[in-house]
Amino acid sequence: MTPLPPQPISPLDGRYRAAVADLGDTLSEAGLNKARVHVEVEWLAYLTEHSLLGATPLPAAELQALRDWAANFGQAEIDQLAETERTTQHDVKAVEYLVRGKLDELDLGRLAELTHVCCTSEDINNLSYALTVKQAIADVWRPRFEKVIAELARQAEQYRELPMMSRTHGQPATPTTLGKELGVFVHRLERQLNQIDDVEYLGKFSGATGTFAAHLAADPRTDWAQVSQQFVEGLGLDWNPLTTQIESHDWQAELYTRIAHANRILHNLATDIWSYISIGYFRQIPVAGATGSSTMPHKVNPIRFENAEANLELSNAILDSLAATLVTSRWQRDLTDSSAQRNIGVGLGHSVLALDNILRGLGQIDAAPDVLAADLDANWEVLGEAIQTVIRAEVTAGRSSIKDPYAALKELTRGRRIGQAELVEFVQGLEIGDEAKQRLLALTPATYVGDAARLLDYLQR
Repeated sequence: MTPLPPQPISPLDGRYRAAVADLGDTLSEAGLNKARVHVEVEWLAYLTEHSLLGATPLPAAELQALRDWAANFGQAEIDQLAETERTTQHDVKAVEYLVRGKLDELDLGRLAELTHVCCTSEDINNLSYALTVKQAIADVWRPRFEKVIAELARQAEQYRELPMMSRTHGQPATPTTLGKELGVFVHRLERQLNQIDDVEYLGKFSGATGTFAAHLAADPRTDWAQVSQQFVEGLGLDWNPLTTQIESHDWQAELYTRIAHANRILHNLATDIWSYISIGYFRQIPVAGATGSSTMPHKVNPIRFENAEANLELSNAILDSLAATLVTSRWQRDLTDSSAQRNIGVGLGHSVLALDNILRGLGQIDAAPDVLAADLDANWEVLGEAIQTVIRAEVTAGRSSIKDPYAALKELTRGRRIGQAELVEFVQGLEIGDEAKQRLLALTPATYVGDAARLLDYLQR
């Protein structure tokens, strides 16, 4: 058999690459190494700018040339790192040698011994992961999440007044509006987004076991904790003062747990929309040229929502694992996190793919008012709740002596389909005040939606 040329194993790097490609800029091996180079260069810049460990400030042009090189990290550096790592068998050491080599090229070899000075690999790694994850959330995941919320909010407003049968326990229940039901998801997702925005991206920069021991041995007069805080915060991160060799990863667990929660809400949305499609509440808009079923030409399958379900489950399998395992490290450091963190992009990638499918799916459905209206008109028994509640109020007000109104309505409606005529006859025979009776006689399943439409106003607060 002729072997295939090299192929991606993950569908994120194959079939679905176009949907998640933006994550590769940050949450790939190359993205991580670019961030590592950035951190190493910025540490050099900080040391020279503050004249630490015998350094003197660099001329602006020389410093800019070094920063420009780090910012333009590309294929040449990727290839060079791969070649160096074959010898070092250590990824961060390869980065250090790459920076040293560039210093020689820029006639800055005098700074070579400041490269990676006082650093353990995890000082570079934890900052690099924090920077790349923060950028991936801000530039890739969050904008897609916001687009889904915005489209849901648009449809919630569009269908604000459209009555719909509720389905508690899968059975006809007190009606609502389609807009209000979509608004529930908007509210839930916005709340999760606010919590995700509140996550701190923590970084440490304190040496082999978090004690600044090497720093103080080299220069006991400097407040290295203050230096560490200034450097970490200067990178746009939050400083963690108390760590072992590694940053404790609690912020990562918090972030991935919150994204997983958001994923679960999206999964609930996908299954609800799928179910509404299945009973005809939504019609799918055919896509020109698309095939719904390989054998049944009439079908338009809800594949966007089904794809989203699967990818949300895969995303959570990874994010839940990361959140559970990253918070534990044996004593001052073990390497389990090294392999685990390389899958952050996979976890977020499946979430990004799901968001893409949900957004596309939402753009390919329309409500079916005729189906919604017919379902409401076929279930007049749902007004039983309203009738027994009005009777209770009338009894309390002294305008009725009916005993156990709930039992009376249960006898009339439970397990039975009754129509408008039967309900009107029942209401007309009730011993209640005339105003209450007329109110009930005017009620229909389509108008028994309470404050559903007005509740959407709370989304604007």
